[in-house]
Amino acid sequence: MSNSTSVPGIASRTYRGAWWHASVASSVALALSIARLDAQERREFKELHMGMEVRIVLYAADEARARSAARAAFDEIAELENIMSDYRAESELRRLERRPGEWVRVSEPLFCILARSVEIAEVTDGAFDPTVGPLVALWRESRRTRRLPEPRKLDSARALVGWRRIKMDTTGRRVRLTIPGMHLDLGGIAKGDIVQRAIVELRTRGAPSALVEAGGDIAVGDAPPGKQGWAISAGDSSFTIVNTNISTSGPETQFVEIGGVRYSHVVDPSTGLGLTNSSTTIVIATDGALADALATALTVLGPEHARRVLARYPGVRATLRPGR
Repeated sequence: MSNSTSVPGIASRTYRGAWWHASVASSVALALSIARLDAQERREFKELHMGMEVRIVLYAADEARARSAARAAFDEIAELENIMSDYRAESELRRLERRPGEWVRVSEPLFCILARSVEIAEVTDGAFDPTVGPLVALWRESRRTRRLPEPRKLDSARALVGWRRIKMDTTGRRVRLTIPGMHLDLGGIAKGDIVQRAIVELRTRGAPSALVEAGGDIAVGDAPPGKQGWAISAGDSSFTIVNTNISTSGPETQFVEIGGVRYSHVVDPSTGLGLTNSSTTIVIATDGALADALATALTVLGPEHARRVLARYPGVRATLRPGR
């Protein structure tokens, strides 16, 4: 002990040497880190899925890795579309509808999205309803013909709608539709789920900093290199988001005028008609399916009832903008 304290200069010089080596090592690590960030280039890919253009933006060190990751994500989207589509006659969703009254074991993605749909339908008192398919089909016809549905047809469609008619067996991952003729429509929830699952696929393929966009639904992963997050514009609003989802619902681009009244493409399950309000709803949530479904439901409910629903989902951000 006395030897070490009797030669004061040696300990001091040894400390400075260690500090210098540590500083050099830190500087080298920082330089390598910056170099890796600089090597991450922005790349963009587009394909048609779900009846629309789907866009993937990602950052990767080289073109081959970027293309491989994007290909895997698009393949995931295509597979999920084959499960959840209400347009494809042989989708898993359509096959389920052809077995009313039976308990049917379904895939994990379909079970999860149906379970989420039933939960949100309950919370929103049916403002979001996955069984609204018959009414949506009837309203699509009205949008084409520019004529309101005949009351008889509207009553027949309403008789097939009601989310309580979907029964779920969590233990066996089974679903039962209780009456014949039910037509499920996951258009108000599936895209949000699918873009989020695509982000997960991109992350597993080495592209954690990515964005997937399908219509009014966007999912993002880690922030782009050197940025705090992804800058997203929705309507008149702008957001900077990371590792979350944003969904927009409203009639700005899809509407029809019948008898001097402007109707939205968004169907109110309680009336079977398109909404006549022109408000736009933007929802940000870490759950893509929830963001998508709430964007639709809150547009149907309006601001007053929206507050009650949002109280059930802490952490979800929503903006309801009145129409012009």
